[in-house]
Amino acid sequence: METTYSSLALQPPVYGKLVTVLSIDGGGIRGIIPGTILAFLESELQKLDGEDVRLADYFDVVAGTSTGGLVTAMLTAPNESNRPLYAAKDITPFYLENCPKIFPQDSATMCCGLNLIFCGLLSTVKSFFKSLMGPKYDGKYLHSLIKEELGETRLSQTLTNVAITTFDIKRLQPTIFSNFQLTKNPVLDVRLSDICIATSAAPTYLPAYYFQNTDSEGNVREFNLVDGGVTANNPTLVALSEVTKQINNENPDFLPTKPLDYGKYLVISLGTGSAKIEGQEKYNADMAAKWGLLGWLTASDSTPLVELFTQSSADLVDYHLCVVFQALKSEANYLRIQDETLGTTESSADIATTENLNNLVQIGENLLKKPVSKMNLDTGVSEPVADGGTNEEALVRFAKLLSDERKLRETTSPHTAS
Repeated sequence: METTYSSLALQPPVYGKLVTVLSIDGGGIRGIIPGTILAFLESELQKLDGEDVRLADYFDVVAGTSTGGLVTAMLTAPNESNRPLYAAKDITPFYLENCPKIFPQDSATMCCGLNLIFCGLLSTVKSFFKSLMGPKYDGKYLHSLIKEELGETRLSQTLTNVAITTFDIKRLQPTIFSNFQLTKNPVLDVRLSDICIATSAAPTYLPAYYFQNTDSEGNVREFNLVDGGVTANNPTLVALSEVTKQINNENPDFLPTKPLDYGKYLVISLGTGSAKIEGQEKYNADMAAKWGLLGWLTASDSTPLVELFTQSSADLVDYHLCVVFQALKSEANYLRIQDETLGTTESSADIATTENLNNLVQIGENLLKKPVSKMNLDTGVSEPVADGGTNEEALVRFAKLLSDERKLRETTSPHTAS
């Protein structure tokens, strides 16, 4: 049977010059920051190609972890018209409306007229007992919301390829939900709602998630999953690995790309912010030296253990890609947008007060105006790129490259060429 192609569907890389990748980090409520960046990028694409286009029409792979996995699903799941469920401009309003219900703030967090010392003490006591009794939030609203939004839509139905990370605590190994794997492993064709609930199940914050799936051959697999940040809070390398496997397996859609031909990759990697700049450190060795188990789970009304391993995994991926793209003379093809100047409250994954959520929107908007930065491989801190312009200017440049690539594929593909 001949395949029918939508006029907006992205043709495979074999008909173009580039392999296009979009990656979105984890970070809870801080998903607002990449949401703001994505809205700007999509608006630039619409200036070039019309208001009907969406991000899913331009990327060969969209990867996400945790909150980034949820954004990935929102951008790529089909609606009743077989177009993306959400436009990028709708992501931030979605977060502003739902985050306070996903992460309800207790009276200690919300108090402002009471004695601040009393509030801090009450918050610490509550955190202590919550860490003993179970996850900080029950996840019921989040689970219901995701199931309502995504319904029975499955991984195989996304409008472009996705790669969403989770970690199976029973198998003690990552589980990557990727369209590329479905041919060999069809039992991974699970509901997107199950994937999103699983990738967001951050230890200590939200409960682990169990479900089963049965494929058309009757094979059953059970999943015991937690947040993808345990695997890769920055999933950019996961996306590139999925593409590399297709090249190694001689998938005709990706030929004649070579695994190390990084000049053919166009990669946008979006962080959710961190507090790394000197003078804004959230923790230090003097503090951590006194922590026991509960300290690592509750100190500073936060969860240091979770924050540290998610931040370290994200930075390590950026470090690796900076080295590789630089070594292969392809630095211009890799854009990492991250704000490392967040304060203690803004860097939280769950302080969903109106004030903090609005601050995160402003941080995202300000980030567009900041200079393009890359990691200093000696210090691990991002530094402005000489003559690199602003992130906004870089995204305008990338939008033109994405538009040109899509048009080239439409011209050369036998499915769309007139």
